[in-house]
Amino acid sequence: MSKEIKVPAVGESITEVTIGQWFKKDGDTVQMDEVLCELESDKATFELPAEAAGTLRIKAEEGDTLEIGAVICVIEESDSGVKAGDSKSEKKDGEPEKKEEKSSKSSSSKTGEVKEMVVPTVGESITEVTLANWIKSDGDYVKLDEIIAEVDSDKATFELPAEASGILRHVAAEGDTLEIGGLICKIEVTEGEPSSSSSDSKEEESKSEASSAEGKENYATGHASPAASKILAEKGIKAEEVKGSGKDGRITKEDAQSAQKSAPAEKKPEAKKEEAPREAIKVAGSREERREKMSSLRKTVSKRLVAVKNETAMLTTFNEVNMKPIMDLRSKFKEQFKEKHGVGLGFMSFFTKAVCVALQEWPAVNAKIDGNEIVYNDYCDISIAVSAPKGLVVPVIRNAEGMTFDQIEKEVVRLATKARDNKLSIEEMTGGTFTITNGGVFGSMMSTPIINAPQSAILGMHNIVERPMAVNGEVKILPMMYVALSYDHRIIDGRESVSFLVRVKQLLEDPTRLLFGV
Repeated sequence: MSKEIKVPAVGESITEVTIGQWFKKDGDTVQMDEVLCELESDKATFELPAEAAGTLRIKAEEGDTLEIGAVICVIEESDSGVKAGDSKSEKKDGEPEKKEEKSSKSSSSKTGEVKEMVVPTVGESITEVTLANWIKSDGDYVKLDEIIAEVDSDKATFELPAEASGILRHVAAEGDTLEIGGLICKIEVTEGEPSSSSSDSKEEESKSEASSAEGKENYATGHASPAASKILAEKGIKAEEVKGSGKDGRITKEDAQSAQKSAPAEKKPEAKKEEAPREAIKVAGSREERREKMSSLRKTVSKRLVAVKNETAMLTTFNEVNMKPIMDLRSKFKEQFKEKHGVGLGFMSFFTKAVCVALQEWPAVNAKIDGNEIVYNDYCDISIAVSAPKGLVVPVIRNAEGMTFDQIEKEVVRLATKARDNKLSIEEMTGGTFTITNGGVFGSMMSTPIINAPQSAILGMHNIVERPMAVNGEVKILPMMYVALSYDHRIIDGRESVSFLVRVKQLLEDPTRLLFGV
């Protein structure tokens, strides 16, 4: 019986591969899972394992370009894994029997089952993810539920656990964007972990093969991978000018990136020649550039911010707040507050409480447009903008209108910590009826924040600066903060936006009003 080996799917965007090098010759006897050849795509190099034991019949040569699914070779299977009468299976000083024994011993734990892992559903609004990082390498043994990779969505980073125990085979490469349900890897299921002696013997065999092949030139020698070829072409460098550091002298992507174009030989000046023009002044320094692929989070934020600017009638109104009453109150009670509640008393709890009171008095600021209808919310889910390592995220404090000062402060600390550790869940970033952003922590004096759609308004806090202010006919130095309210003029009128911000100013400058609701 013959087994056709076809070019496997190695990524959603990859439609063809090139045969880089055959490790086995036509007519050789091969064992199950033994590496037959290398396949090169425009993103990475992959090894092609044997899917059965038997005699190899090669159908495509080194350098051929094949489409996904094309037949690359055929294996003529036999019951014993070695074709009867094959001259290569003849006994010679007992060596064939030992190799067969070793092979059967190392592969005896495999069940033959292959578990295909696909991108899981991570949220209703998420349709694709980016493979951020492989934690486990191709060919590694992984255990059930062991974390093998990290994937990025437009909202958060998720860990991908192994769905079976066995040998990991990568299908997607780091940086690939996959749709939900797309194939990300395969696991060759095994019964138990492979023994160390087996892996050691494989390592010794690979080393001996590498040493025996050293010094011999073949297809790989001086050959650039597709990615390396592209980089060399952009630099205008020929492959012959680059020394490859890969297997058998192959030119890798890293070789191409570090390659420099050789300077042309200097020409001797002619005997009778006019004075050469002065050269431009050359200053020592780096002229290098680097490119980084935009993360899914950054791309999604970019699209949404542009959409908000184009689809809303956004205006911004400003006011200023005397922060001295709040600062005096914090100085008086901060030690007692922290001792009782175990959390510091910050400015965010005062702003959140003031915003909740004002939102209930001016419900249009807490509403949103849905088609031809306006949806008014009788609750206040306050979104807090947090700068995380991978970009801006906006977790939500639910029903903030019913929280006490200490509950708000604890929730702010919890969400900010999870955001900086990239541990926020989809639920914690979904929803929100109004947003507060604090650019003052970075030193911003004034800004016009962009609305967090589909919300209709956002409040911007800024840094506190001591300024001379006229108070009852006298000049006093007071700690002042500019506050800005950006709002959608389609749903919020000027009277409502200005009145809302004035009410927030009134509550912050006299925080005792928050205690009595006046």
